[in-house]
Amino acid sequence: MRARDTGASHRLTRWIPAIVAPIAIGVGVVLVPLQANAAVDLPDLTPAELLEFAASSDVESLSGTIEQRSELGLPDLSGLTGAMGGGGGSGGGTGGGTEDFGDGDGDSGSGSDGDAAASATDLDDLISLATGTHTAKVYLDGSNARLQVLDRLAERNVYLSDEGAWIYDSAEKAATHLTVDQAALDALEAEAQAHHDEARERLEAELGAPLPTPEQLLDEALAKLDQTTDVSVGTDGRVAGREVYELVLEPRDADTLVGEITVAIDGDTGVALAASVTARGADEPAFSVAFTDVSFEAPDAAVFAFTPPEGTEVTEHAVPIPTVEELEQWKAQAEAESQAEAAPGDEAARPVVHGEGWSAVVELPAAGVGGAGFDGEAAAMLGALTERVDGGRILSTSLVTVLITDDGRVFAGAVTADRLLDAAATGR
Repeated sequence: MRARDTGASHRLTRWIPAIVAPIAIGVGVVLVPLQANAAVDLPDLTPAELLEFAASSDVESLSGTIEQRSELGLPDLSGLTGAMGGGGGSGGGTGGGTEDFGDGDGDSGSGSDGDAAASATDLDDLISLATGTHTAKVYLDGSNARLQVLDRLAERNVYLSDEGAWIYDSAEKAATHLTVDQAALDALEAEAQAHHDEARERLEAELGAPLPTPEQLLDEALAKLDQTTDVSVGTDGRVAGREVYELVLEPRDADTLVGEITVAIDGDTGVALAASVTARGADEPAFSVAFTDVSFEAPDAAVFAFTPPEGTEVTEHAVPIPTVEELEQWKAQAEAESQAEAAPGDEAARPVVHGEGWSAVVELPAAGVGGAGFDGEAAAMLGALTERVDGGRILSTSLVTVLITDDGRVFAGAVTADRLLDAAATGR
Protein backbone atom coordinates (compact mmCIF):
# COMPACT_ATOMS: atom_id res chain seq x y z
CA MET A 1 0.00 0.00 0.00
CA ARG A 2 1.01 3.63 -0.43
CA ALA A 3 1.23 5.84 2.64
CA ARG A 4 1.15 9.53 3.36
CA ASP A 5 1.91 11.14 6.72
CA THR A 6 -0.43 14.13 7.02
CA GLY A 7 -3.78 15.46 5.86
CA ALA A 8 -6.81 13.76 4.34
CA SER A 9 -7.18 13.71 0.59
CA HIS A 10 -9.86 15.82 -1.03
CA ARG A 11 -11.18 12.73 -2.75
CA LEU A 12 -11.75 11.03 0.60
CA THR A 13 -13.19 13.98 2.49
CA ARG A 14 -15.68 14.68 -0.29
CA TRP A 15 -17.95 11.89 0.89
CA ILE A 16 -17.47 12.13 4.64
CA PRO A 17 -20.60 14.34 5.08
CA ALA A 18 -22.62 11.55 3.47
CA ILE A 19 -21.93 9.28 6.45
CA VAL A 20 -22.68 11.78 9.20
CA ALA A 21 -26.44 11.17 9.26
CA PRO A 22 -26.18 7.36 9.31
CA ILE A 23 -23.58 7.56 12.12
CA ALA A 24 -25.91 9.72 14.17
CA ILE A 25 -28.62 7.15 13.61
CA GLY A 26 -26.41 4.31 14.76
CA VAL A 27 -25.49 5.92 18.09
CA GLY A 28 -28.46 8.07 19.03
CA VAL A 29 -31.98 9.11 18.19
CA VAL A 30 -32.78 8.51 14.55
CA LEU A 31 -34.73 10.86 12.46
CA VAL A 32 -39.45 7.29 9.57
CA PRO A 33 -42.88 6.72 9.89
CA LEU A 34 -43.60 3.41 11.57
CA GLN A 35 -46.13 0.95 10.29
CA ALA A 36 -49.17 1.37 12.55
CA ASN A 37 -50.53 -2.03 13.52
CA ALA A 38 -53.72 -2.61 15.45
CA ALA A 39 -52.35 -5.96 16.61
CA VAL A 40 -49.58 -4.17 18.55
CA ASP A 41 -50.64 -3.15 22.05
CA LEU A 42 -47.67 -2.24 24.23
CA PRO A 43 -48.12 -1.17 27.87
CA ASP A 44 -49.27 2.44 28.06
CA LEU A 45 -46.57 5.03 28.81
CA THR A 46 -46.70 8.79 29.22
CA PRO A 47 -44.31 10.90 27.13
CA ALA A 48 -42.04 11.34 30.17
CA GLU A 49 -42.04 7.61 30.88
CA LEU A 50 -41.27 6.82 27.24
CA LEU A 51 -38.36 9.27 27.13
CA GLU A 52 -37.01 7.87 30.40
CA PHE A 53 -37.35 4.33 29.02
CA ALA A 54 -35.37 5.28 25.91
CA ALA A 55 -32.72 7.13 27.93
CA SER A 56 -32.15 4.09 30.16
CA SER A 57 -31.55 1.71 27.25
CA ASP A 58 -28.40 -0.33 27.89
CA VAL A 59 -28.06 -2.04 24.50
CA GLU A 60 -24.39 -2.39 23.54
CA SER A 61 -24.63 -4.77 20.59
CA LEU A 62 -26.69 -4.64 17.42
CA SER A 63 -26.49 -4.96 13.67
CA GLY A 64 -28.86 -3.95 10.95
CA THR A 65 -29.62 -2.09 7.76
CA ILE A 66 -30.61 1.58 7.74
CA GLU A 67 -32.45 3.35 4.95
CA GLN A 68 -32.58 7.14 4.67
CA ARG A 69 -35.03 8.94 2.39
CA SER A 70 -34.95 12.65 1.60
CA GLU A 71 -37.64 14.46 -0.37
CA LEU A 72 -36.96 18.15 0.26
CA GLY A 73 -38.40 19.41 -3.01
CA LEU A 74 -35.13 20.54 -4.61
CA PRO A 75 -35.16 21.11 -8.38
CA ASP A 76 -33.61 18.64 -10.83
CA LEU A 77 -30.02 19.81 -11.41
CA SER A 78 -28.83 16.93 -13.56
CA GLY A 79 -28.50 19.16 -16.61
CA LEU A 80 -26.54 21.75 -14.67
CA THR A 81 -24.04 19.28 -13.23
CA GLY A 82 -23.55 17.81 -16.68
CA ALA A 83 -22.77 21.23 -18.07
CA MET A 84 -20.19 21.69 -15.32
CA GLY A 85 -18.30 18.61 -16.40
CA GLY A 86 -20.06 15.91 -14.44
CA GLY A 87 -20.56 13.81 -17.52
CA GLY A 88 -24.16 12.94 -16.76
CA GLY A 89 -26.09 15.87 -18.16
CA SER A 90 -26.87 17.33 -21.53
CA GLY A 91 -24.94 20.51 -20.89
CA GLY A 92 -27.87 22.85 -21.20
CA GLY A 93 -28.18 24.09 -17.64
CA THR A 94 -31.50 24.40 -15.90
CA GLY A 95 -33.00 27.51 -17.27
CA GLY A 96 -33.12 31.15 -16.34
CA GLY A 97 -32.65 33.03 -13.12
CA THR A 98 -28.87 33.39 -13.28
CA GLU A 99 -28.65 36.84 -14.84
CA ASP A 100 -27.93 38.52 -11.51
CA PHE A 101 -24.76 36.47 -10.95
CA GLY A 102 -22.63 36.90 -14.02
CA ASP A 103 -22.58 35.96 -17.68
CA GLY A 104 -23.46 32.32 -17.07
CA ASP A 105 -20.89 30.95 -19.49
CA GLY A 106 -19.52 28.54 -16.88
CA ASP A 107 -15.97 29.93 -17.16
CA SER A 108 -14.50 31.35 -13.99
CA GLY A 109 -11.37 32.43 -15.76
CA SER A 110 -9.05 30.54 -13.42
CA GLY A 111 -10.20 26.93 -13.47
CA SER A 112 -9.48 23.95 -15.68
CA ASP A 113 -11.47 21.11 -17.13
CA GLY A 114 -10.32 18.99 -14.19
CA ASP A 115 -11.45 21.60 -11.71
CA ALA A 116 -14.84 21.81 -13.40
CA ALA A 117 -15.24 18.04 -13.26
CA ALA A 118 -14.27 18.02 -9.57
CA SER A 119 -16.73 20.83 -8.86
CA ALA A 120 -19.48 18.93 -10.64
CA THR A 121 -18.70 15.77 -8.67
CA ASP A 122 -18.76 17.71 -5.40
CA LEU A 123 -22.09 19.23 -6.40
CA ASP A 124 -23.48 15.80 -7.24
CA ASP A 125 -22.34 14.56 -3.81
CA LEU A 126 -23.98 17.52 -2.08
CA ILE A 127 -27.26 17.17 -3.95
CA SER A 128 -27.33 13.41 -3.30
CA LEU A 129 -27.36 14.07 0.46
CA ALA A 130 -30.61 16.01 0.21
CA THR A 131 -32.42 13.81 -2.32
CA GLY A 132 -33.18 10.19 -2.99
CA THR A 133 -32.49 7.12 -0.90
CA HIS A 134 -29.31 5.99 0.86
CA THR A 135 -28.65 2.62 2.46
CA ALA A 136 -26.09 1.67 5.11
CA LYS A 137 -25.32 -1.25 7.39
CA VAL A 138 -24.47 -0.68 11.05
CA TYR A 139 -22.59 -3.02 13.39
CA LEU A 140 -22.08 -2.26 17.10
CA ASP A 141 -20.50 -4.32 19.88
CA GLY A 142 -19.26 -2.42 22.90
CA SER A 143 -16.49 -0.06 21.79
CA ASN A 144 -16.33 -1.62 18.32
CA ALA A 145 -18.45 -0.13 15.57
CA ARG A 146 -18.66 -0.22 11.80
CA LEU A 147 -20.70 1.82 9.35
CA GLN A 148 -20.90 0.46 5.80
CA VAL A 149 -22.43 2.90 3.29
CA LEU A 150 -23.57 1.04 0.19
CA ASP A 151 -23.10 2.75 -3.18
CA ARG A 152 -23.58 1.48 -6.69
CA LEU A 153 -20.63 -0.83 -7.45
CA ALA A 154 -18.71 0.46 -4.39
CA GLU A 155 -18.92 1.03 -0.65
CA ARG A 156 -17.57 3.31 2.02
CA ASN A 157 -16.67 2.08 5.49
CA VAL A 158 -15.92 3.57 8.88
CA TYR A 159 -14.37 1.24 11.49
CA LEU A 160 -14.13 2.37 15.13
CA SER A 161 -12.34 0.63 18.02
CA ASP A 162 -10.31 1.45 21.12
CA GLU A 163 -7.22 1.52 18.91
CA GLY A 164 -8.58 4.23 16.64
CA ALA A 165 -10.52 4.38 13.38
CA TRP A 166 -10.29 3.52 9.69
CA ILE A 167 -12.21 5.38 6.98
CA TYR A 168 -12.13 3.56 3.64
CA ASP A 169 -13.55 4.32 0.18
CA SER A 170 -13.38 1.35 -2.19
CA ALA A 171 -14.09 3.44 -5.31
CA GLU A 172 -11.27 5.90 -4.56
CA LYS A 173 -8.95 3.20 -3.14
CA ALA A 174 -8.17 5.62 -0.32
CA ALA A 175 -8.16 5.19 3.47
CA THR A 176 -7.52 7.38 6.49
CA HIS A 177 -6.18 5.76 9.67
CA LEU A 178 -6.86 7.69 12.87
CA THR A 179 -4.93 6.54 15.95
CA VAL A 180 -5.42 7.51 19.59
CA ASP A 181 -3.09 7.25 22.56
CA GLN A 182 -5.42 5.06 24.62
CA ALA A 183 -3.40 5.46 27.83
CA ALA A 184 -3.59 9.24 27.54
CA LEU A 185 -7.32 9.03 26.79
CA ASP A 186 -7.95 6.78 29.81
CA ALA A 187 -5.99 9.17 32.01
CA LEU A 188 -8.03 12.11 30.71
CA GLU A 189 -11.32 10.33 31.38
CA ALA A 190 -10.25 9.36 34.91
CA GLU A 191 -9.09 12.88 35.71
CA ALA A 192 -12.24 14.41 34.23
CA GLN A 193 -14.42 12.07 36.31
CA ALA A 194 -12.50 13.03 39.45
CA HIS A 195 -13.04 16.73 38.67
CA HIS A 196 -16.74 16.05 38.04
CA ASP A 197 -17.20 14.19 41.35
CA GLU A 198 -15.36 16.90 43.25
CA ALA A 199 -17.44 19.66 41.65
CA ARG A 200 -20.68 17.79 42.40
CA GLU A 201 -19.80 17.30 46.06
CA ARG A 202 -18.83 20.97 46.40
CA LEU A 203 -22.05 22.14 44.75
CA GLU A 204 -24.22 19.86 46.88
CA ALA A 205 -22.50 21.18 50.01
CA GLU A 206 -23.15 24.77 48.96
CA LEU A 207 -26.80 24.06 48.13
CA GLY A 208 -27.34 22.02 51.27
CA ALA A 209 -29.25 19.40 49.27
CA PRO A 210 -28.58 16.74 46.64
CA LEU A 211 -28.53 17.82 43.00
CA PRO A 212 -31.64 17.05 40.89
CA THR A 213 -32.12 13.46 39.83
CA PRO A 214 -32.25 12.53 36.13
CA GLU A 215 -36.02 12.10 36.48
CA GLN A 216 -36.37 15.64 37.88
CA LEU A 217 -34.23 17.03 35.07
CA LEU A 218 -36.41 15.19 32.54
CA ASP A 219 -39.57 16.63 34.07
CA GLU A 220 -38.08 20.12 33.91
CA ALA A 221 -37.03 19.66 30.31
CA LEU A 222 -40.49 18.42 29.35
CA ALA A 223 -42.12 21.38 31.10
CA LYS A 224 -40.01 23.76 29.02
CA LEU A 225 -40.67 21.74 25.86
CA ASP A 226 -44.43 21.88 26.48
CA GLN A 227 -44.30 25.65 26.10
CA THR A 228 -43.34 25.36 22.43
CA THR A 229 -44.21 21.79 21.47
CA ASP A 230 -47.03 19.29 21.87
CA VAL A 231 -45.43 16.03 23.03
CA SER A 232 -47.49 12.87 22.90
CA VAL A 233 -47.33 9.10 22.52
CA GLY A 234 -48.85 8.03 19.21
CA THR A 235 -50.00 4.68 17.87
CA ASP A 236 -48.03 1.54 18.59
CA GLY A 237 -46.61 -0.07 15.47
CA ARG A 238 -43.80 -2.10 13.93
CA VAL A 239 -40.37 -1.21 12.56
CA ALA A 240 -38.07 -3.88 11.13
CA GLY A 241 -40.53 -6.47 12.45
CA ARG A 242 -40.30 -5.21 16.04
CA GLU A 243 -43.03 -3.67 18.20
CA VAL A 244 -42.38 0.01 18.84
CA TYR A 245 -43.79 3.02 20.63
CA GLU A 246 -44.30 6.25 18.68
CA LEU A 247 -43.17 9.54 20.23
CA VAL A 248 -44.72 12.54 18.46
CA LEU A 249 -43.54 16.17 18.64
CA GLU A 250 -45.65 18.92 17.04
CA PRO A 251 -44.33 22.51 17.13
CA ARG A 252 -46.62 25.27 18.38
CA ASP A 253 -45.11 27.89 16.10
CA ALA A 254 -46.66 29.28 12.92
CA ASP A 255 -43.28 30.39 11.56
CA THR A 256 -41.66 26.96 11.42
CA LEU A 257 -41.83 24.64 8.42
CA VAL A 258 -41.74 21.56 10.66
CA GLY A 259 -45.17 20.05 11.09
CA GLU A 260 -44.32 16.91 13.02
CA ILE A 261 -41.41 14.79 14.19
CA THR A 262 -41.99 11.15 15.05
CA VAL A 263 -39.56 8.73 16.68
CA ALA A 264 -40.15 4.97 16.88
CA ILE A 265 -38.75 3.45 20.10
CA ASP A 266 -38.32 -0.29 20.44
CA GLY A 267 -40.77 -1.58 23.02
CA ASP A 268 -38.35 -4.14 24.43
CA THR A 269 -34.93 -2.44 24.41
CA GLY A 270 -35.72 1.28 24.29
CA VAL A 271 -33.53 1.77 21.21
CA ALA A 272 -34.75 4.33 18.67
CA LEU A 273 -35.35 2.38 15.46
CA ALA A 274 -36.87 4.99 13.16
CA ALA A 275 -37.90 8.60 12.86
CA SER A 276 -39.27 11.12 10.40
CA VAL A 277 -39.66 14.84 9.91
CA THR A 278 -42.80 15.95 8.09
CA ALA A 279 -43.26 19.47 6.78
CA ARG A 280 -46.29 21.48 7.85
CA GLY A 281 -49.29 20.59 5.70
CA ALA A 282 -47.56 17.61 4.05
CA ASP A 283 -48.78 14.01 4.08
CA GLU A 284 -45.43 12.31 3.59
CA PRO A 285 -42.13 12.87 5.49
CA ALA A 286 -39.56 15.16 3.92
CA PHE A 287 -36.78 13.30 5.72
CA SER A 288 -36.87 9.84 7.22
CA VAL A 289 -34.46 7.22 8.48
CA ALA A 290 -35.22 3.73 9.74
CA PHE A 291 -33.83 0.31 10.36
CA THR A 292 -35.26 -2.08 7.77
CA ASP A 293 -33.81 -5.02 9.69
CA VAL A 294 -32.12 -5.18 13.08
CA SER A 295 -30.66 -7.75 15.46
CA PHE A 296 -29.50 -7.21 19.03
CA GLU A 297 -27.13 -10.18 18.96
CA ALA A 298 -23.40 -9.41 19.01
CA PRO A 299 -22.06 -9.26 15.42
CA ASP A 300 -19.29 -11.59 14.29
CA ALA A 301 -15.93 -10.10 15.29
CA ALA A 302 -14.76 -10.43 11.69
CA VAL A 303 -16.97 -7.53 10.55
CA PHE A 304 -14.86 -5.12 12.64
CA ALA A 305 -11.50 -6.22 11.19
CA PHE A 306 -9.95 -4.10 8.44
CA THR A 307 -6.74 -4.35 6.45
CA PRO A 308 -6.23 -1.89 3.57
CA PRO A 309 -6.32 -3.75 0.24
CA GLU A 310 -3.22 -3.69 -1.91
CA GLY A 311 -2.87 -0.39 -3.77
CA THR A 312 -4.83 1.65 -1.22
CA GLU A 313 -3.56 5.17 -0.56
CA VAL A 314 -3.35 5.44 3.23
CA THR A 315 -3.26 8.64 5.26
CA GLU A 316 -1.98 8.29 8.84
CA HIS A 317 -3.20 10.78 11.44
CA ALA A 318 -2.58 10.70 15.21
CA VAL A 319 -5.35 12.34 17.24
CA PRO A 320 -3.86 14.52 20.00
CA ILE A 321 -5.25 14.00 23.52
CA PRO A 322 -5.33 17.19 25.64
CA THR A 323 -5.00 17.27 29.41
CA VAL A 324 -7.82 18.46 31.68
CA GLU A 325 -5.80 21.63 32.32
CA GLU A 326 -5.60 22.29 28.58
CA LEU A 327 -9.33 21.73 28.21
CA GLU A 328 -10.03 24.16 31.03
CA GLN A 329 -7.71 26.71 29.44
CA TRP A 330 -9.50 26.37 26.11
CA LYS A 331 -12.87 26.72 27.84
CA ALA A 332 -11.75 29.81 29.74
CA GLN A 333 -10.34 31.33 26.56
CA ALA A 334 -13.57 30.64 24.66
CA GLU A 335 -15.66 32.19 27.44
CA ALA A 336 -13.40 35.24 27.55
CA GLU A 337 -13.66 35.69 23.80
CA SER A 338 -17.44 35.36 23.85
CA GLN A 339 -17.76 37.94 26.62
CA ALA A 340 -15.29 40.41 25.13
CA GLU A 341 -16.74 43.20 23.08
CA ALA A 342 -16.21 42.64 19.40
CA ALA A 343 -13.75 45.02 17.79
CA PRO A 344 -15.08 47.27 15.02
CA GLY A 345 -15.62 45.22 11.90
CA ASP A 346 -15.43 41.87 13.71
CA GLU A 347 -19.20 41.49 13.99
CA ALA A 348 -19.38 40.31 10.39
CA ALA A 349 -17.32 37.24 11.26
CA ARG A 350 -19.60 36.04 14.06
CA PRO A 351 -22.75 33.92 13.54
CA VAL A 352 -25.86 35.43 15.10
CA VAL A 353 -29.03 33.62 16.20
CA HIS A 354 -32.26 35.57 15.84
CA GLY A 355 -35.22 34.35 17.88
CA GLU A 356 -35.42 30.99 19.62
CA GLY A 357 -37.06 27.61 19.49
CA TRP A 358 -38.60 26.34 16.28
CA SER A 359 -38.52 29.75 14.59
CA ALA A 360 -34.85 30.52 15.36
CA VAL A 361 -32.86 31.91 12.43
CA VAL A 362 -29.08 31.68 12.08
CA GLU A 363 -27.30 34.55 10.38
CA LEU A 364 -23.99 33.61 8.81
CA PRO A 365 -22.32 36.77 7.55
CA ALA A 366 -20.05 35.89 4.66
CA ALA A 367 -18.12 38.45 2.69
CA GLY A 368 -18.22 37.79 -1.02
CA VAL A 369 -21.45 35.79 -0.96
CA GLY A 370 -23.23 38.51 -2.90
CA GLY A 371 -23.67 38.27 -6.66
CA ALA A 372 -20.22 39.66 -7.46
CA GLY A 373 -18.63 36.83 -5.48
CA PHE A 374 -19.79 34.05 -7.81
CA ASP A 375 -18.11 32.71 -10.93
CA GLY A 376 -20.06 31.28 -13.84
CA GLU A 377 -20.51 27.77 -12.41
CA ALA A 378 -21.56 28.91 -8.93
CA ALA A 379 -23.83 31.54 -10.47
CA ALA A 380 -25.59 28.92 -12.57
CA MET A 381 -26.02 26.62 -9.59
CA LEU A 382 -27.32 29.41 -7.37
CA GLY A 383 -29.67 30.63 -10.04
CA ALA A 384 -31.12 27.15 -10.48
CA LEU A 385 -31.60 26.58 -6.77
CA THR A 386 -32.96 29.99 -5.74
CA GLU A 387 -35.52 32.57 -6.70
CA ARG A 388 -35.13 36.33 -6.70
CA VAL A 389 -36.73 38.33 -3.88
CA ASP A 390 -36.45 41.94 -2.84
CA GLY A 391 -32.96 42.27 -1.37
CA GLY A 392 -31.54 38.88 -2.28
CA ARG A 393 -32.28 35.31 -3.30
CA ILE A 394 -34.23 32.55 -1.52
CA LEU A 395 -33.59 28.80 -1.50
CA SER A 396 -36.77 27.04 -0.41
CA THR A 397 -37.16 23.39 0.52
CA SER A 398 -39.97 21.71 2.42
CA LEU A 399 -38.01 21.90 5.69
CA VAL A 400 -35.25 24.51 5.33
CA THR A 401 -35.16 28.01 3.87
CA VAL A 402 -32.00 29.99 3.08
CA LEU A 403 -31.81 33.68 2.23
CA ILE A 404 -28.70 35.14 0.59
CA THR A 405 -28.89 38.91 0.73
CA ASP A 406 -27.42 41.26 -1.84
CA ASP A 407 -25.02 42.61 0.78
CA GLY A 408 -23.52 39.16 1.43
CA ARG A 409 -25.35 37.96 4.54
CA VAL A 410 -26.81 34.46 4.79
CA PHE A 411 -29.89 33.59 6.87
CA ALA A 412 -31.10 30.02 7.38
CA GLY A 413 -33.68 28.16 9.42
CA ALA A 414 -36.53 25.66 9.40
CA VAL A 415 -38.81 28.63 8.88
CA THR A 416 -40.85 30.40 6.23
CA ALA A 417 -39.33 32.84 3.75
CA ASP A 418 -41.23 35.68 5.43
CA ARG A 419 -39.55 34.84 8.74
CA LEU A 420 -36.09 35.04 7.12
CA LEU A 421 -36.88 38.32 5.38
CA ASP A 422 -38.12 39.75 8.67
CA ALA A 423 -34.96 38.65 10.48
CA ALA A 424 -32.81 40.22 7.77
CA ALA A 425 -34.73 43.49 7.93
CA THR A 426 -35.21 43.83 11.70
CA GLY A 427 -32.43 41.71 13.25
CA ARG A 428 -34.99 39.87 15.38
